[in-house]
Amino acid sequence: MPEERPVTDMTSTLTILEPYPGVYAYYDGRVAGVRLHSEAPNWLDDGAYELGVASYAIVDGHEALVYDTHISLDHARAIRTHLEGLGVTAIGVVLSHWHKDHVAGNAVFADCEIIALKLTAERLEENREKIEAASPPIQPLVMPNRVFEATLALTVGKRRVELHHFAIHSADGNVIWLPEEKVLLAGDTLEDTVTYISEADQTATHIAELKRLRQWPVERILPSHGDRDRIAAGGYGPELIDANRRYIERLTHAIATGAPIDTLKEFAADEIASGAILYFAPYEAVHQSNVERVHSALSAR
Repeated sequence: MPEERPVTDMTSTLTILEPYPGVYAYYDGRVAGVRLHSEAPNWLDDGAYELGVASYAIVDGHEALVYDTHISLDHARAIRTHLEGLGVTAIGVVLSHWHKDHVAGNAVFADCEIIALKLTAERLEENREKIEAASPPIQPLVMPNRVFEATLALTVGKRRVELHHFAIHSADGNVIWLPEEKVLLAGDTLEDTVTYISEADQTATHIAELKRLRQWPVERILPSHGDRDRIAAGGYGPELIDANRRYIERLTHAIATGAPIDTLKEFAADEIASGAILYFAPYEAVHQSNVERVHSALSAR
């Protein structure tokens, strides 16, 4: 394990991947012993960075669409610098949902069109004070300047891009679908090793929405939180959707019936063995949080 050390350059471990021609992943995290913000508990180090996080950009000619603005202003600047180095002169931004690790770099793109679901804009406004006062702070929080309700079709150069609302993980989940490539940029609607259940009272909705997503002709999936090498190689297969759904179903059933719940490695053993997901030990804490959240939600009914 590398020696623990502070990192002053916020992007020293950032890597730029190109899983498909003109589709770039800006991946950071999952680096043992490294913390970017503070030794004290904080959302950046103990969430996104520890679990690994990627923002994406779709590029065609002089146009680019950025999917989430990453975990810091420095990361956002690195994305913009890379795109401008490719000759991009027109940048748009799409937000996957309202959580901090997806909007922290918005200010770097304040002069661009920032597109989000109407629900995302509402959640950001409702939580603005908390977001701006968080550790690390996101201040000022730059808001989206274009909103939509359910679906939105865009073009990036000659590439067709579609935005679709899926209430998974968060009520305002917004995915990017590349219909010609059959590639899904999933945000936090899908995650490896397991989904983080942030709205435990909505698990039935999440399960139904995952079933709806599974009906799409998805061939490859690029999530915000996953394995660097698998993302670099083109992402995950549609079995990631099944793995996330089965985890929620299994967890809610176990808690509802009082059945014992194993460690994540044991609880998701079948999906890990199949290769649908990859075991990453820090997700044990996510699993434990999910157990507590779902238990509280079921107890409150």
